Amino acid sequence: MSQPAATELSHETENNKESASLSKKAAKKEAAKLEKLRRRQEQVAAALAQSAEPEDPLATNYGDVPLHLESMNMVALTSVGALTEALKDKKVVIRGNVQTIRTKGKKMAFVVVEKEGFTVQCVVTVQQEIVSPQMVKYVSKLTRESIIYIEGIVSKPDGAITGASQQVDVHVRKLYCLSRAAVLPIVPEDAARRENPNDNAAHVEQDTHLNFRVLDLRTPANKGIFRIQSQVSTVFRQFLLSEGFIEIHTPKLNAGSSEGGASEFKLDYMGQPACLAQSPQLHKQMAICAKFGRVFEIGPVFRAEK
Repeated sequence: MSQPAATELSHETENNKESASLSKKAAKKEAAKLEKLRRRQEQVAAALAQSAEPEDPLATNYGDVPLHLESMNMVALTSVGALTEALKDKKVVIRGNVQTIRTKGKKMAFVVVEKEGFTVQCVVTVQQEIVSPQMVKYVSKLTRESIIYIEGIVSKPDGAITGASQQVDVHVRKLYCLSRAAVLPIVPEDAARRENPNDNAAHVEQDTHLNFRVLDLRTPANKGIFRIQSQVSTVFRQFLLSEGFIEIHTPKLNAGSSEGGASEFKLDYMGQPACLAQSPQLHKQMAICAKFGRVFEIGPVFRAEK
């Protein structure tokens, strides 16, 4: 009877030894895993500490600020179109959209600022106690068409500036982004490029032009169309006014056709038939009969002609 009990006790002792051995191996494996994790965390922390930029003592000279900041709105701004050689060595404050950004190493960046059709080249160069390398890096990451505010000194370079309309530079002292633009759906240079089947350059399709009309209107050609139209209307109006004419504005919605021989745009106006004005002729004759003297109008006419 005692022999089977001794055998069972021997097996139990061996099982306990095996369990203890397995526990020690698992503990060593877990400890090794924790040690490996600790070393990896130390390496990551060291890499982050090495890559982290030191605190910039000139950080107040640049950065993102709200567009409605009162202190900036109260500053007298200089128009980009007014930046000429006469302002050489003078401090100016300008506001406009980022047109292009070009970096030259880590210590210099060029920003072309556009406002109302005029452009000026702004130079951001590392200078002690004025411009830091962090500021140059910040400028290089601005997005096109972002609205920026710049304080700087006007200078006249020796050579001609080909990338801007104004033949002066603005050496930046302070630069703030008032409104950061998202990535543009179309590139202005592509939108401004005329379609040429023999040209391998990128082009913008007509539907894309219309879908992003606000950006499309920023191209120099489209701006030029509206500026020319405005000047022609102004000269025409000034000449006729100097000759004693009176400018009038006639209705553009009529009950019937205002001129024979041309198809009209018919429409329903509150249950009544109507059409868009084909000509101001009838109303001009009415004004003359009313003793207005000589009259003229600058406005649209609508003719449904193919």
